[in-house]
Parts: sequence; structure tokens; C-alpha cells
Amino acid sequence: MIKILYRGSTSACFELQGTAPHFSTEEFEVLVNGEERCRSATNVFSLYGLTPETKYSVELRFASGASESAELTTAVETCCLSVRDFGAVGDGVHEDTASIQAAINMLPEGGRLYFPEGTYLTLPLSLKSHVTLEISRGAVILGSTERERYPIITGIAHDGVTGGEIPLASFEGLERPAYQSLIQGAFCEDVAIVGPGAIDGNGQNGDWWQGFDKFPAARPRVLFLNRCKHITLHGVTVKNGPTWHIHPFFSKDVSVLDCSVTAPKDSPNTDGCNPESCDTVNIIGCKFSVGDDCIAIKSGKLEMAVKYKAPADKYTIRNCLMEFGHGAVTLGSEASGGVTNLSVTQCLFRATDRGLRIKSRRGRGKDSVINNVLFDNIKMDRVLTPIVINLWYNCCDPDAHDEYVWSREKLPVDDRTPHMGSFAFRNMECTGAEVAACYIDGLTECPIESVELENISVSFSPDARPGKPAMQEFAPDRCRLGLYLDNVRRISVKNVKLRGVEGEKLIAAHCDSVETEGFDED
Repeated sequence: MIKILYRGSTSACFELQGTAPHFSTEEFEVLVNGEERCRSATNVFSLYGLTPETKYSVELRFASGASESAELTTAVETCCLSVRDFGAVGDGVHEDTASIQAAINMLPEGGRLYFPEGTYLTLPLSLKSHVTLEISRGAVILGSTERERYPIITGIAHDGVTGGEIPLASFEGLERPAYQSLIQGAFCEDVAIVGPGAIDGNGQNGDWWQGFDKFPAARPRVLFLNRCKHITLHGVTVKNGPTWHIHPFFSKDVSVLDCSVTAPKDSPNTDGCNPESCDTVNIIGCKFSVGDDCIAIKSGKLEMAVKYKAPADKYTIRNCLMEFGHGAVTLGSEASGGVTNLSVTQCLFRATDRGLRIKSRRGRGKDSVINNVLFDNIKMDRVLTPIVINLWYNCCDPDAHDEYVWSREKLPVDDRTPHMGSFAFRNMECTGAEVAACYIDGLTECPIESVELENISVSFSPDARPGKPAMQEFAPDRCRLGLYLDNVRRISVKNVKLRGVEGEKLIAAHCDSVETEGFDED
């Protein structure tokens, strides 16, 4: 069965309803109205170059002889304009900022702005509502390296009449001044950016990755969406960000479909997609290879959580491929608003430091409730530590190394204490691990409510090297550590198999109940 994930005026995104993580069980050809259009081996695939308001028949033919089909009619649009009509040159040398921004400003509601093949060098651009940007194959929107020409946006502006706050910029969980992002949407709705071209932040060619702690403002993202709704990113490649690549912020109904996000492994803080305090986010069929976390789900630090009380809610991550990076799917550490109703399924992780990573600490606050989190049908290869929940995170804050953060004493539960609810890890196959199979370390005074581990196999590399499974003060190196759980109220371990562990296969301390069934049995 084929599910239609997105139906635009000239492109569409589809998903096979199978169970294999990211890749389909067999390669298939895609026929459109009876003619072969492309071949694919992934569960999510896309079509481009379609005609608006036109009916299409899509058929998949598999190597085995099986077939699937679907019908769709492309969306209506009011017009299509080319950036070349507004003077954009697209030679990668001439700066096209004014031409592109004029084209966006002039585009009628329901219109599509088309970027033909070429490299469009630009300073930051601003989106507006009810438009589509189509970056064609061979087209690149390239960020300028002239940092001094990027506007600095204040974190909070004030209404000149009422004095009320207007939130404009943020980074790492705080409303703070930031360079305007390469493509920035503020209070926009009904916007699509579709591929198969690229948006290149050009971080490697400027000074964005050097000395940034001395900059007068936070670095820009490639895409920053502040309080937007009904946003779709489809098929585009987003790469080489000055810092985070895709940052939806207090937005609603955001879909990132069949996109690729790439940056060098050693590029600093180049997270792939970091949706923060959003309501309903779908990240499906995407590929990540970056220098930090591939996907990091956030909801701000304490100050923002107290002000807005906006959790990250109703997130779906499915059929994605994550390579390299510090964590494949991360929650936090700026999660003071909480994270609820997260589903991560049918994903493939390769050579990330950690697979499923949750990080928090004292000081994130009582609204930092992380609950109803499901990780299911995940395959990992050469992931150093597949599962991590760490409530002693010691980075990214001025007080990160204070005794308050690292003390193992049972401190009072107060307005600064985060709460961890239920976590289910199911149907996971992990090969080539090195540091630990599972490292879960809750707070002494506020243990994690429940952890379920079911139908999981972890095998360790024979050449495993020691490392730290979690970033916490005074943490010893580990190597081939089995299941380690501390300060968890209820633990369920069912049909879990470990191979190559050094020492005890299950270490559970300060737990109310531990149930095992079929643990490490052949």
C-alpha cells in the first residue's frame, strides 16, 4: 500500500506501508501514467516536475514482480514566477539577495517561486505566507560568508504602544539576539519549500565555525521558523549550516519529508533538525549526517518554560536514516517545557555516538515533563551506546559543573526538578556497539517512572573501545557495559539478548521493581 505524504502543485511524496527501517525490502521502479520515472530502494520516495491541477497514476513495480499503485491530483496554484524574472543571476558570484527577496515579496498568494538550475548567492531572506519555493534539480541557494552583513535580530522586541513583548530570535533554549537565519519565517502560514535542489549555509567557507563564542549574537540557522504554521519542507537538501540546520520554533503542523541534511562530522553544533516547543511535527523519510545531534527535540530552558508553558507535543519520526553525529534522536537538554507523545519508528542509525538519547538535569524545572515516549522498530549499526537517558547532563549552561547538578544526594523536589515519565524501547537490533547497550541514570530524588525494554538484541564489536555513555560529571569510561539502570521506579526487560558484554548483563539500582522475561535467552 502507498501512502501520499504530500501533494503539491509540482511535486509529491509517498511512503510504502512496510516495516523495514528506512530501506524497502526490495528495489522498485516508479511509473507515472505508465512511463518509468525513477527507481528507488527506500520506503519514502518523491516525484518532481509534475503539472499543477493534474491527475496522475503512480505504479510501483518490484523486483519480485509485485506491484502497488496510487492515484493523485496535484494541487492548484495561482501562478509560477522565476527568480530570473526579477534579475537573479545564479552564477554563485553575483549577489542575488535583492532579486530573490523582491520575488518573494511580489509573489501572489498561492503562487510558486521557481529557482532554475544555478547557484544563487544571498544574504538572509524572509518568507511570507501562502507561497511555495521550488528549488529545482541543480539549483542551490548559497549563504553569503559576509557575517558583518547579516542583520542581528533582537531576542524580544517591544510594542511601541502597549509595551508588550514580541519574540523574534532564540538559540539554545533562550530568547536572545541572533544573526538572521539564511531563510527565516516569522508568523507565517501555509508555506512549502520543495526540492530536489539545495540550500547551502556555506558554513565551511566563512568564519561561522571558528571563534563563534566571541560573536556579538548567536549564529544563524539555515532555516528558522518562528511561530509559523502549516509548513512543509519536501525533498530539499539542507547543508553546511553555520549552526543548526532546520529550527522550527513554537510552530504548528510542520512536516519535513524526504529531505537530506548534511554537514562534516567535525563541524560544531551543526544539528540536523531541532523542532522546539512545536505542536505536531512529522519528520519522515529524511537522511541526516551532521556534526552534532541528527534530530534534537527541545522546549526551551527554564525561563521560556515558565513564560510560555509550551511543550514539544505530538512528534512523529519515521523511516529516517541517521549517520554520524552525537545522537541520532535526542530529547533535550533544553526541554524545560516538556516533551510528550513522541513516536520514533522504522529508523536506521549508523555510526552515531548514541542512538536514542535523552538528556536533562536539575534546573530544567517542574514543567520539564518528558512522557509517553515510544521507540519502536529501530536498527542500529556501530552506534557506540544505543540507549541513553541521562539526568545529570553537564554541558551548555553556566552552572553545568555546579554541585547542584552533579550531587548524588537526595535533594528536595522543587520548582527546578524535572520529571521523567514512561519510556518504551521495542523491536531493536543493534550491532557493533562499543560503550554500553543501555545507560539510564535518573535523579536520586525524582526517579524515572518506567522503562520498558522488549524484543531487543545488542551485540558488541570485538574491537570495542572504552568511552563515556553519557555526558555527566565524574563519569568513568565504560566498555561493553550491558543494561545499566539507576533510579528507575519500574523496569520491564522482555526478550532482550546481549552478546559480548563484560561483567554483569543487568545492573539495576535504586529501583522499586524489576521484571524480566526471556532475558538473554536463545
